[in-house]
Amino acid sequence: MKLTEALQILKDQPPGGSRPFRVALGCGFSPLHLSTFLAAHLARRQPDRQVAVESGIYGDLPGNIGKARGERGDGACVVVEWPDLDARLGLRQLGRWSLDALDDILASARQAWDVLERSISGLAEAMPVALALPTLPLPPVSHAPGWQASALESGLRGLVAAGGGRLQGRPGIRLLNAQRLDRDSPPAARLDPASEIRHGFPYAMGHADALANLLALLLAPPAPKKGLITDLDDTLWMGTLGEDGEAGIHWDLDRGGHRHALYQRMLDALASAGVLVAVASRNDAALAGKALKRPDLLIPGDQFFPVEAGWGPKSDAVARILRAWNIGAGDVVFVDNQPSEVAEVQLAHPGICGVTFPEREAEVWALLGELRDLFGKPAVTGEDALRMPSLRAGAEFQAGVAGEGASAEQFLAQADARISWTRRSRPVDPRALELVNKTNQFNLNGRRFGEQEWRARLEAPQAFLGVFSYEDKYGRLGKIAVVGGRKQGRRLEVDVWVMSCRAFSRRVEHQCLQGLFRGFDVDEIAFACAPSGRNQVFLDFLDAVGARDLGGTRVLGRPAFEQACPPLYHRMEETSHD
Repeated sequence: MKLTEALQILKDQPPGGSRPFRVALGCGFSPLHLSTFLAAHLARRQPDRQVAVESGIYGDLPGNIGKARGERGDGACVVVEWPDLDARLGLRQLGRWSLDALDDILASARQAWDVLERSISGLAEAMPVALALPTLPLPPVSHAPGWQASALESGLRGLVAAGGGRLQGRPGIRLLNAQRLDRDSPPAARLDPASEIRHGFPYAMGHADALANLLALLLAPPAPKKGLITDLDDTLWMGTLGEDGEAGIHWDLDRGGHRHALYQRMLDALASAGVLVAVASRNDAALAGKALKRPDLLIPGDQFFPVEAGWGPKSDAVARILRAWNIGAGDVVFVDNQPSEVAEVQLAHPGICGVTFPEREAEVWALLGELRDLFGKPAVTGEDALRMPSLRAGAEFQAGVAGEGASAEQFLAQADARISWTRRSRPVDPRALELVNKTNQFNLNGRRFGEQEWRARLEAPQAFLGVFSYEDKYGRLGKIAVVGGRKQGRRLEVDVWVMSCRAFSRRVEHQCLQGLFRGFDVDEIAFACAPSGRNQVFLDFLDAVGARDLGGTRVLGRPAFEQACPPLYHRMEETSHD
């Protein structure tokens, strides 16, 4: 991004009445263009919000961090450079570089880092923190030649690496990936000595832009994709199953198939983190099933669900997979070695991310990195591990309902379902926020929240949050529904309600309402509804249980709900509340 483009993005921001997104930029140098690029990248990632980046005083990084904590914005970016550890490591201060000063520089840096580490940890208790460790080269402060690491340099880098490792493990802190920054901003082109000397701003423009982009991604990351659909022949493995047979396909180094092995390893890693993985292939179904049972696959064949192997268009197979997963095309990646197949699927399913599997080993590195970016998330929750098993259980549940036909009511009655819910306002439950920010179909109004905004609403007077978990004899779904709002006398005002598609057709939504009416002992519930283009199923549900549409708000009285509510067979328990 050029500086002129960044300025134009900021000029085109929505009017002041839109929801603000306030970010503190903590640095010891003059923020200048870094602040501009950061605001622009954040604004581009959040076009519906008014972004404001606030910085502090030159030369006082700990003080700027403390100031940010007191102002409680939506997030903070902390950028540490070597002069923040000792001013002699910059170009503007003229402290001594003599041999007898080197040990003192390292000792001073250790003391400064201790202060910074405590300050950054404290800041993360108040808001999300994107942290960048020193990105600039160290000055030539040593008797050693430039091609030899000096004791001072090794000591400084070890100090920062160890401290960064400690900070990374603390909640709320997201550490910038130095390897990605090296790719986007070559180290030799980062420092602008003239700018640092004249203006106190040490970065070349390209480096300021690259650093700001990664910091913005840390504070406002894209929603991770949920599922990957892969081809088989010359994609998951090398060779054509119908011609080479089950034993003839391969993914070994000696026969040139190692890139397929690397792809399998990545799929296994994604599946272990809760990503859904399925197959869409033009192949004989029985033969594909046998091949996927080969014990030497680097991803076990039972990790694929569903497996769609046949001779029709792959877009039809993808459609069936999307129905089985009950998610939209925009949440899915399709991988095939044939560009024409990728194009056909993308045309039939707008929004799906198409990726062409590479023909050459040299290109597989880029593929692995792209998949990591598409599916990456800051942390993996226990519910992520339940995603595939719960989908299989859901398929079994739905097959049972369909198979029972007229006895569907009896089928629900014998499912031995249990719903537990926690009524709380704090602390923040990461799974609850994740559900709110990624659920589309059963969603009250489609509103999304930043971490700090979510924390603030939970601290508001009379605020509540209900987090519901589900299990039955077919399996455990984990936390699948979130309801939030505030209590006003004998009335609940609900402005957040989402439910995972995995819980559909089990009357969980009815049980949530019953839990709210009884748990809070209220006479009516008012819902702040808004059509999102994808949540018609939720609006239809409110109509079905007797909610009155009052223009933007739907109100459901307890007698109307009890009259419209179908039989509920779950065992319901409230586990705790604060």
